[in-house]
Amino acid sequence: MIKIKIKKSENIDSIVINGHAGYSESGKDIVCSSVSSIAITTVNAIVRLDKDAIIFDEKDGFLNIEIKKHSSMIDTLIENMIELFDELEEQYPKYIKLEK
Repeated sequence: MIKIKIKKSENIDSIVINGHAGYSESGKDIVCSSVSSIAITTVNAIVRLDKDAIIFDEKDGFLNIEIKKHSSMIDTLIENMIELFDELEEQYPKYIKLEK
């Protein structure tokens, strides 16, 4: 199961994504692929806007994103990512868990 933990105070401070879905074998797991695509696309977009806005650490089955700067665009990208994770959790509740 993929666990996504969102920490927030006033704004979202960090997002930690950990684990593998186990929906299918490696390379064919659409849940893992979806989570990875959503997360990496969001990270890349934020880095293009402001490389100092986030710090991230990525390993196999793990991604930690710390938000260091907030702006309307960065916060919109983060909120969009979380909404997409919400939709995935609704469709695949056995394979992804979102903790807010």
